[in-house]
Amino acid sequence: MSSKEGLLPMRVTETLDSGRKRYFYACVTALLFALPNRFPAICPLDDDRSHWRGIITVTDWLGILASRDTQVVAAIIGIGLKPGFAMRLVAIFTLVTLSGVASSSTFKQRRLVAPETQHVIGNSVSGYHRRPPFPAPISSFGGTGPLTGFVAFGDSYSAGIGTGVDGKEDDCRRGLGSHAELIAADLRASQGGRNSTAFQFLSCTGATTREVLSGGDNSQVDAFNASLPADFALLSIGGNDLGFFDVMNACVFRFYNFYSGTCKTALANAKAQIESDEFDQRLQIVITEILDKARWEKKPWFLLTVTGYARFFNDVTDECDDMSFGIWWNGPKLKKDLRMKMNAMVLTVNAKIRKTVELVNSRFTKDKVIFVDYDREFDGHRFCEEGVQEPDYGRTDTWFFLVGGPDNARNGTRPKRVSDRATLDSSSPLVDPSSCLESAQRSGDWGMLALCYIAMAKQRDPSLQLARGDDVVENSMWYVPTYYGKTFHPRSLGHEAIKNKVYEAWRALD
Repeated sequence: MSSKEGLLPMRVTETLDSGRKRYFYACVTALLFALPNRFPAICPLDDDRSHWRGIITVTDWLGILASRDTQVVAAIIGIGLKPGFAMRLVAIFTLVTLSGVASSSTFKQRRLVAPETQHVIGNSVSGYHRRPPFPAPISSFGGTGPLTGFVAFGDSYSAGIGTGVDGKEDDCRRGLGSHAELIAADLRASQGGRNSTAFQFLSCTGATTREVLSGGDNSQVDAFNASLPADFALLSIGGNDLGFFDVMNACVFRFYNFYSGTCKTALANAKAQIESDEFDQRLQIVITEILDKARWEKKPWFLLTVTGYARFFNDVTDECDDMSFGIWWNGPKLKKDLRMKMNAMVLTVNAKIRKTVELVNSRFTKDKVIFVDYDREFDGHRFCEEGVQEPDYGRTDTWFFLVGGPDNARNGTRPKRVSDRATLDSSSPLVDPSSCLESAQRSGDWGMLALCYIAMAKQRDPSLQLARGDDVVENSMWYVPTYYGKTFHPRSLGHEAIKNKVYEAWRALD
């Protein structure tokens, strides 16, 4: 079984008890994806749990036999397990008799019950009924009581960059208007107050799948405190993996002016990333690690909700063809062909995420993950809508931020402080053209990258003129990264729409 064929079906792991299941699945994942750097950490050689003989027992084989899954049996034998004598006999018996068992009415009706969770797995309907949460009150997802907590993972689209803070902005640029914060507020209101629920907000601007995966310096999975209540989780990831910023820079803003590279090259690189299997494989592992860390086998109602992205432009009208978002004077135009290509990129990414979610769910008897596509909610609220002269900083009906543009939060929901008008001194390392790039690239933060590229461009060509005089403050002061990094991210009304679409998807589960 090759890595391109996906992970070993989770139906196998559902027949194992909790302890053996975790090590079996993690080790098989490491083998299938040839992750030598992670294999020692997942399956230490001096740990008895790394020996396959002690992981798959005769009882487990009987459970797999009852599931009538020939592919699973072949996959386990094919990856080089070392079964004992009794296991070999059971394996041979399984392969020889599997087709006959499949037609047996006895096994057709067999139910496998996981003793730790007491929900039915295998061939029958689940023993629990999942009820979707509602804004007010939010119900229990089929658990025994009200929801008491959740976790938000992912990138800046989940973090809500630019939607305001109460106090000092953190390094992840999490905003109070993010859909994760809005859902947390609804959950708290439905349960009676601020301290009635647990909300772990781990999303971080600039994050890729590598920052979510366990084992990294800034791992969000490792930061997830499983001892706190967590009945569901949110995940937004993929844009940074697949080169969204590089496309924005080369095709729209050109922060580094002529040195930003060509739009054609940036689009080609993004296309190659999207078409490769690497992102799919990492996303599968991310989803699996979140589910395992949440101990889904003990919380059968636990649900991971993965959100996609929205197209940025109206790509039908011709009115935008002579308009530009470029940072420097005489920047690139928003031609229809460019808008169509960038929109197509977003739709392709959404399709890729949806396919991965479906693949993961195919390994469970009941869906553990749902994909929420909110793209159509942004119809009429994109850039370059008919009759709009871009860049239009006064249009609240546009649900994406412009560089330095205001938020559009409703009256009464605006945060106490909007931090992106704060400034940096010209001596800040963030705008030191000789040293800023390495840290900016390492962070993946769009704002840090934009600031650094602007400083580098100005150093290389002091005669450059900004398209808008207030993109850099007077007296050699610079705005903070959020001023630039929030561009093309949802504003508060956009996050409201995302939240409502999530609720709609949850209701559809009932």
